[in-house]
Amino acid sequence: MPLRKPDHHAGRRRLRRRPRPQDLALGAAVALLLTACTPTPTPVPTPTPTGPVAEATPSAEPTPAGPALLPEGSAEDNLPYFSQIIRSVWNSDGRGAGRAYVDALVGGGFDKGAMQVTADTSTVGNPAESIQVSVRWGEQCLIGQVGEATGEPVTTVLGALPDGACLLGETRPIDW
Repeated sequence: MPLRKPDHHAGRRRLRRRPRPQDLALGAAVALLLTACTPTPTPVPTPTPTGPVAEATPSAEPTPAGPALLPEGSAEDNLPYFSQIIRSVWNSDGRGAGRAYVDALVGGGFDKGAMQVTADTSTVGNPAESIQVSVRWGEQCLIGQVGEATGEPVTTVLGALPDGACLLGETRPIDW
């Protein structure tokens, strides 16, 4: 029978190396990273009965699909609707006619008496590089600018001028 070498480690407990501070920091960073990547479960509300369930009834008025005129709203509230009207005329055959913008805004419910529009032709009869149209709304103005010089229509809300007008310079009479 062959002789065995004595096992020097028999009966001894294996000693563990103490973790170094950088090992602890690395472990904490990995744990934090893994925790941050785990989605947080979203609580699901449980319905609570409160009595008889009311059935939905269709309303007599259809809900508008897009922006609408808000007579009691501010100029900012009405800017999306104003912008929609300006864009729709810009995308039509009347895009170069100031009257088309005024008529569309009047058709949308804006007050013609509160509007201003610039000329659609230059002093020598060429098409204007841009046309501005405005609607006075309280102390503010809804202003739109369209034309080849601007590319796409631009709309904004600005404060009215001290004289109550919205546009500087010469505007054309809205007498139709």
